[in-house]
Amino acid sequence: MTLQTILPPERALFGVPGGSKKRVLEFFSTFIAQNTPSLDSQEVFSRLIGRERLGSTGIGNGVAIPHARSPHCKTPLAGFLKLSEAVDFDAIDGDPVDLVFVLLVPEEADDTHLALLAEVAGVMNDADTRTRLRRCESQRELHDTLMDAIDRQT
Repeated sequence: MTLQTILPPERALFGVPGGSKKRVLEFFSTFIAQNTPSLDSQEVFSRLIGRERLGSTGIGNGVAIPHARSPHCKTPLAGFLKLSEAVDFDAIDGDPVDLVFVLLVPEEADDTHLALLAEVAGVMNDADTRTRLRRCESQRELHDTLMDAIDRQT
């Protein structure tokens, strides 16, 4: 299981309205539930918010990696959101977040979950990658840039 296989082009979202951490997570939960019949938006949102209560997933440099387990998630799913304006995500460095990489994994996916999180963190910790993602002007360019960054990481 790799990031390339769980992040199709239609889940790299460009110009997503921000507003607040809660709104961003609600937006993603609604989006993913509309595109994945086994998932319920309220359940996904509840699990993402529950994870945020344990500690912010804002890793710094304007990046957050919200993630959660779901019993209704059959295989790992990823989504990437480039926000139209940065939001306060209670990030470790206090900076607002404009790049959000969301992971949902099955309830029992321990090793897979950790491996995917490590892969995402590796990609998003690269300053050049963040700069290139912020310069993207379309959904297609955003996805292509992400795939290139993931390829370079592996």
